[in-house]
Amino acid sequence: MIINLVRLFWSFLKVGSFSFGGAYSLLPIIENEIVSQHHWLTRDEFVKILGLVEIFPGAISIKFATYAGFKVAGIPGVIVANLGNLLMPAVLITIVFVFYSKFESNYYLKKIFDGIKFVIIGMIIAIMFRYFFNMSIGWKSIAMVAVGIVLTAVYKLNPIAVVVIGAVISVVLL
Repeated sequence: MIINLVRLFWSFLKVGSFSFGGAYSLLPIIENEIVSQHHWLTRDEFVKILGLVEIFPGAISIKFATYAGFKVAGIPGVIVANLGNLLMPAVLITIVFVFYSKFESNYYLKKIFDGIKFVIIGMIIAIMFRYFFNMSIGWKSIAMVAVGIVLTAVYKLNPIAVVVIGAVISVVLL
């Protein structure tokens, strides 16, 4: 039990430590930790849980830490996985806020963050392709993806409205 708690903490500490770029940039790291490295979830289960965690509000990494933590070690696993997940971002953001004004115009720091931003875009696109092609694809699912793209990119609707409209269309279409 203690070994599982240590592994959960360490795995989600890594997730939290490399959470540059937000929610979807974390998916490859989370998948690597909980599917490839520790086999706490199967690939199929990961995709199913990804669909589930997208339904609920909040950070994806917290929801995955909660699910994996509970599956591996119950409530103590939930607590430990989430502590690991949140520790490094809390420490880093505190440090950044203390030193931000001194380094905000540093040329090299700007270049580093610009590079990280583009790598993260690539990671997000890759995980979305993997997620999409692991689903059963038919004209209805492609239509739903198109609805999401059009409502977001063309009509620039609020993401909440896109989710609600998608849910309503899904009842009729799917």
